[in-house]
Amino acid sequence: MKLFKKIREIKLSPVQIIPASFLLTIIVGTLILMLPICSAKGETTALLTALFTATTSVCVTGLVVVDTYMHWSFAGQLVILILVQIGGLGMIAVASMLMRLTGRKFSLTDRMLLRDAFNLNTDSKLLSFLGEVLKGTFIVEGIGAILYATVFIPEFGVRKGLWRAIFNSVSAFCNAGMDVIGPNSMGDYKDNPIVMTVTMLLIILGGIGFVVWFDVIDKAGEGIRKRFTPKMVIGRLSEHTKLVLSFSMALIFGGMLLFLGLEYNNPETIGNMSIGGKLVNSLFESVTLRTAGFTTFSQSGLSPASCLAAYVLMFIGGSPIGTAGGVKTVTMFLLIMNVRTYVAHQDEKVIFKRRVSEESMRKASAVVFVGVVAVFVLTIALSVVNPVPMEDALFEVVSACGTVGLSRGLTPSLGRAGKIVVIIAMYLGRIGPISLVALFSRNRSGNNRINYSEGNFYVG
Repeated sequence: MKLFKKIREIKLSPVQIIPASFLLTIIVGTLILMLPICSAKGETTALLTALFTATTSVCVTGLVVVDTYMHWSFAGQLVILILVQIGGLGMIAVASMLMRLTGRKFSLTDRMLLRDAFNLNTDSKLLSFLGEVLKGTFIVEGIGAILYATVFIPEFGVRKGLWRAIFNSVSAFCNAGMDVIGPNSMGDYKDNPIVMTVTMLLIILGGIGFVVWFDVIDKAGEGIRKRFTPKMVIGRLSEHTKLVLSFSMALIFGGMLLFLGLEYNNPETIGNMSIGGKLVNSLFESVTLRTAGFTTFSQSGLSPASCLAAYVLMFIGGSPIGTAGGVKTVTMFLLIMNVRTYVAHQDEKVIFKRRVSEESMRKASAVVFVGVVAVFVLTIALSVVNPVPMEDALFEVVSACGTVGLSRGLTPSLGRAGKIVVIIAMYLGRIGPISLVALFSRNRSGNNRINYSEGNFYVG
């Protein structure tokens, strides 16, 4: 009784509650997945396997040590799907949704927690934003499932085809990269225009962020009502939306051209495909590396140069306030911009005629620096406990930290210690950007009350 009393007395800040909510969800998911009913053979799943699967689901990563299609029963797959949906939206958002459905009123603390969970800068219309996010998510996932069903139902029958369509749609939108299609996964659909297109659109929609969604919809609706030209509509978009869309498109199509050129004659990837197949699969590779994890060919066949490009794309990831992982597009762009303005001897950082605050620049630098350190330390740890080529170890860790889910065939062969390292990487990758930005957003004015004289430090 004393233990429970002490637990109730623990007061966590929003910065602590957010990662704690993911950890609690992982623990509960692990315990459920260990049950015999969740296994296709009706046997108890080993603790580490269940923990790895729950972590990769909640952290919407997609790395798996057992085949999702073969190892888990329908009940197990359903649990995984629920964990993926919770992980994609965030436990705080899901809990807030349940609070709204039960009619519970939101306290100031609840609103602050929800704001930090979504990484927003204001409490204005927060509950309305939550409702729009949930509605938009289920509408997009529903449309995706219907489109998938046109392919999967004729192939697998109504029951199995519909389940595969729903699972794939949720997994793609949440950028999880897990599927229950079959042993060859997306490899069997590399020439199917519906499956490829729907998957890429779901990944992109989940990855660009909800704020971008609503801004585009709002400005497009206004443009239709007032008969604006497309140029006028684009001009009225927020600077955040313009940056996310332009930088995301540059990364997607730049990555496509890079993979097309580097892998054009590689028979282990796209070398034996038609010209159209090479274009589509290069585009798919560029999109899926932005934290999705689906693949149409083995990543172990990538050339060293393509691996280097993959590291960069996986590390950057998607955009803020979405379902994707990584350090985020805006964060990386601000870091690049900081370097450019320093070299050009410019005092202000300006994007789309809007000045970027020094606080935002410091956040970007901190998030990227911590991300690089995490990748460096975890790669060394994985190489020590699970001796493998550095190229494969780095690919695995960057994929886990970026919540991508692609692997060069290393994941199933990991030892116990190796699995634990990757579990830590996936967890840090999911909560890292959220927790770090929330932490850096706190008011720390009281920490700098003493003004010291400026020191003389030599840099560079």
